[in-house]
Amino acid sequence: MNMMRTAMLLAVMTALFMGIGAMIGGTSGMMIAFVIAAGMNLFSYWNSDKMVLRMHHAVEVDQRSHPDYYNMVAQLARNAGLPMPRVYLIDNPQPNAFATGRNPQNAAVAATTGLMQQLTREEVAAVMAHELAHVQNRDTLTMTITATFAGAISMLGNFAMFFGGNRDNNNPFGFIGVLLAMIVAPFAAMIVQMAISRTREYSADRRGAEICGNPLWLATALQKIAGAAPRIENHDAERNPATAHMFIINPLNGQRADNLFSTHPNTENRIAALREMAASMRTTGSAGGGFTSSHQPSYNAPKEPTPPPPSGPWSARPKNDEPPKGPWS
Repeated sequence: MNMMRTAMLLAVMTALFMGIGAMIGGTSGMMIAFVIAAGMNLFSYWNSDKMVLRMHHAVEVDQRSHPDYYNMVAQLARNAGLPMPRVYLIDNPQPNAFATGRNPQNAAVAATTGLMQQLTREEVAAVMAHELAHVQNRDTLTMTITATFAGAISMLGNFAMFFGGNRDNNNPFGFIGVLLAMIVAPFAAMIVQMAISRTREYSADRRGAEICGNPLWLATALQKIAGAAPRIENHDAERNPATAHMFIINPLNGQRADNLFSTHPNTENRIAALREMAASMRTTGSAGGGFTSSHQPSYNAPKEPTPPPPSGPWSARPKNDEPPKGPWS
């Protein structure tokens, strides 16, 4: 299903690309756009994940450089039955995370330093479990290719401002075509992004809660991230807005409503669904794979835990428990 969805997405993006080319340069512009789109299809499949990671200045880490973070992801990947993904850290104060890669065998997960500093260890684990759920659901290829194509379409629409007004370019739409290229095409690309972004988050929330073993960890994580993201600007995301749908919470300022123009579902709706899931797990006594915490059970809490103080993910421990090395060290 996901492969068919990706193929349809590529077809839609290619058609948009060709349509903009026709508006800017007529038949010749359409053919040039087709050649570019064909090249982008191949390039995006193999390299779009590297492009996105580079856009956000993500640095790969390993067990030696950031053992607790790396081992956390390794344990969660085992819980999910996934190959070990590449693990990245982004030096950014906004708490957030995303996953990328064309398949589970070539996947990567990335978290910001803000996520590490503002969430508890269990909440960080829940966020990374959510990202691994995207990998397991094979959402990452569609998400990453969409980011690449949507950014390119928006850029091509901007080029219309400079090249679309030439009377000698055989443009049958004239100035109206230029306006369509500049306004409608980027909007259409945004609509395609939203079409694949909204429903997949609920599915990843549910599977992520199963992987980490406690839906309430993810619920409190979403609450904290949603509260911090509008206040802390993510400069790389603002420069590359086409990648916003890849993050667990929209990293762009001022886009939190659950409506047609949102790249993510309403956070309160996601939290409510996770709390319902937690209540169901308490009733049935079921649990997911479970993330081993040094100071909290995988899942048997009779009520929602009190949110810990925002003093960093690895500090909320008993005094006799030596905290491991944090991933920001």
